[in-house]
Amino acid sequence: MITSGQTVANPAHPPLSAWVTFSAAFAWGCLACAQEPQEVPSQPPPADVISQAPPNAPLPCLQPAPMPSWQDYNGKFSKLVGTFARKLERKSIHPPHYKPGVVLCTLETKDKFLLFVQDTFDPATFLGAGFNAGIGQAEDDDPSYGQGAAGYGKRFAANLADQATGEFFKDFAYPVLFKEDPRYYRLIHGSAGKRLLHAINHAFVAHREDGTNMFNYSQWLGTATSALVSNTYHPDNHRGVAPFVQRVGLGVLTEMGFDALREFWPDISRKFNLPFRGQNVVETPVPVPPSR
Repeated sequence: MITSGQTVANPAHPPLSAWVTFSAAFAWGCLACAQEPQEVPSQPPPADVISQAPPNAPLPCLQPAPMPSWQDYNGKFSKLVGTFARKLERKSIHPPHYKPGVVLCTLETKDKFLLFVQDTFDPATFLGAGFNAGIGQAEDDDPSYGQGAAGYGKRFAANLADQATGEFFKDFAYPVLFKEDPRYYRLIHGSAGKRLLHAINHAFVAHREDGTNMFNYSQWLGTATSALVSNTYHPDNHRGVAPFVQRVGLGVLTEMGFDALREFWPDISRKFNLPFRGQNVVETPVPVPPSR
């Protein structure tokens, strides 16, 4: 599978894994779409937290629940499910619906850097790089790398570099520069079609640190920058405007597929009776610093 942040080495013949990942993502989304969306209960902030705030103090923000771990999944294949879900949940959050004015707490610069580090060194990232390297070896992508163990090792390292570069620019560098929240805000409420459009729309509409909408600069600039950087260690990449546009377009389409999975993952979890911690999480309001 292609994980978030990976670029494609040969745009003229995209790796089979890219199309497999994108098709699987939307297939899962459509599977969840067939289910009636369920409401996720939210716990309103304690009344005393709001009532005790000074008259002109900013409203409290909500701290999202921590990401799931292996221990949150007790069914079959718990470690596999936990590893996969952790990658999705790390950048997925539930916005508060019960009180208009209360927003999710934003990520500090150090939190965005931590997000980049966690995504880069996640076990799923190494599994994805190994899978993509195997597909690339079979299709003889980057023929300059050669075959055998040495060729596979070079392809594996190049795939890791692709993902690390993408995560750095999309999770850290550009979000800090544009004061953008790199996380995906789930819609949760509404019809399945509306939620799917919301997931696709995230490629264009993101959130600022204060919760308002903005163009998703990090997605497009991060994908484009990663595609340019990858030319330095993918000697067989096609150069020129058309191949570059193809790589960026495929990267954004792949991320749309992952956003669809992020949106419908709670539904998929319930359908297959997977324990999902986010169903009954009590969100604790945290005061927003005055500088915000």
